[in-house]
Amino acid sequence: MVYAAVRNSAYLVIDKMKEGASQTHKSTNTTSANQFNNMNISNNNTATNNDDNTLEVIEQLQNMSLNDINVVASVCANCGKEDAKNICNKCKQVKYCNAVCKKVHKKKHKKDCEEYVRLATEKHNEELRIAAELHDIELFKPPPQLFGDCPICFVRLPLLMTGSKYMTCCGKVICSGCIHAPLYDNQGNEVDNEKQNECPFCRTLAPKSDLELNRMRKKRVDLDDPLAIYGLGCYSREGTNGYAQDYTKALELYHRAAELGYSAAYTSIGSAYHNGEGVEVDKKKAEHYFEIAAMRGDVTARCNLGSNEGRGGNVDRALKHFMMAVRGGYNESLEMIQKLYSNGLATKENYAKALQTYQEYLGEIRSSQRDEAAAASEEYRYY
Repeated sequence: MVYAAVRNSAYLVIDKMKEGASQTHKSTNTTSANQFNNMNISNNNTATNNDDNTLEVIEQLQNMSLNDINVVASVCANCGKEDAKNICNKCKQVKYCNAVCKKVHKKKHKKDCEEYVRLATEKHNEELRIAAELHDIELFKPPPQLFGDCPICFVRLPLLMTGSKYMTCCGKVICSGCIHAPLYDNQGNEVDNEKQNECPFCRTLAPKSDLELNRMRKKRVDLDDPLAIYGLGCYSREGTNGYAQDYTKALELYHRAAELGYSAAYTSIGSAYHNGEGVEVDKKKAEHYFEIAAMRGDVTARCNLGSNEGRGGNVDRALKHFMMAVRGGYNESLEMIQKLYSNGLATKENYAKALQTYQEYLGEIRSSQRDEAAAASEEYRYY
């Protein structure tokens, strides 16, 4: 018994689009936001400390104020006495020995104080602008491919859940075509039925009981196999395959899998924060983890970000996210772009490019062996 190493489909719905998309930028944003109000966040439930530190730094930067500026004056700005402790509340750059000196000096200091606050605010805003630009460069950089090639046929693994299987015996992800294909001996003869139950990669017989399967799974977890750890997290979240439902345990396993390099685990962490599963609801943290997952190639997270941008009225940014998800094979994002085009929020060129991009993806995953498997059973469908 094996479990698939891909994500659940996103459940995304767009409200009926209103007319007037060609009005002013402000009205366009408002209308676009309304059109995305009923879109749900895709939950990746089949699926570091450094990242948490990054989020903390971002929060500190966004919450910076003039209170963070170091005080440079050490004596009373009015009378010159040392050890002054009464600070100017606005600029934090001068001290006074008491409230009387502060009041006397107020008129003389006012112009310099206001100018300093203005310059400091401009500098702070410029720092935020540069940080946002650098962040966008990373966010929209072409991500790595989430799955590589099938280790047997060397054709790109498909995204669809039924298109590949994770093998608990050896930890390989094998495409549906190679799973379904018959095995042959060195003489070119098809092997017997018992051999057909072997793993196509390592030739280990499929487990015959849940006990044997759990033993294999534990071995992979002990070897720090991120897909095995992630799968165990999914079982803990759902309370399936003999595991009790435990959101906290699931989140721990998702973090462990993410630290070991499985990007889809970040999407599940984001979903946990978005839905309040094992943690308090925190939409900011959810978006943070979706961004990490998207930058590392997870298309479900990428589509989630597109939906968030759409609800905020940022259709151009939403289109960027959806287009990148289409390149990764995410059909739901193609449908989103189609609906945007139908409602006047995307151009004909946008939709045509999305269709072409999806066809390029299909060209990379298609093979006659996979087509034969898909024709034999719906459980082997790969697109």
